[in-house]
Amino acid sequence: MRSRVIVILVAAVLLTCAGVRAADDASPAPAPSPPPAAQASPAAPAPPAAAPKEQAKEPSPPPSVTVIGARDAHGILGRDVRSSANEDMGRIVDVIVDRDGKVRAAVIDFGGFLGVGSRKIVVDWNALRFAGVSSKSDSITLDLNKQQVSAAPEYKEDTPLIVLGAAGNLHPWDYEH
Repeated sequence: MRSRVIVILVAAVLLTCAGVRAADDASPAPAPSPPPAAQASPAAPAPPAAAPKEQAKEPSPPPSVTVIGARDAHGILGRDVRSSANEDMGRIVDVIVDRDGKVRAAVIDFGGFLGVGSRKIVVDWNALRFAGVSSKSDSITLDLNKQQVSAAPEYKEDTPLIVLGAAGNLHPWDYEH
């Protein structure tokens, strides 16, 4: 009988603690009251006012939303690139943007067989044609031929870019405006 009473008392204490904890989590803690000595003495100076809690921040406005149809936009990383004569030119592996966020060029993994002997070259964004791209399996057309792309220097990170232009000319792209 005695052990049953102890178990009931322990359960009651645990339930009370859980209820108090839930109430603490749900509502802000009340401000602490001044000690009794300060309440009884009218000549005692008032305690300094607590700094106001940080004001609740206004919720940020929702972002704008633009809906682009599935047939109107496609990802290009990993896409096959072909010349206008249907020559295999490689795959797009990166996109180069300038400091203003404007797309300037694409990095193409060109040549080789199954990734062996390939090299990365940079082509001007305006040399790419996306007109026939309607599904993930469609390739992007490059306005250059295999011979022109073969002559391009290899792209290496953290070195000045040499971008192969649509006319087949090689020209340095000056980052330092």
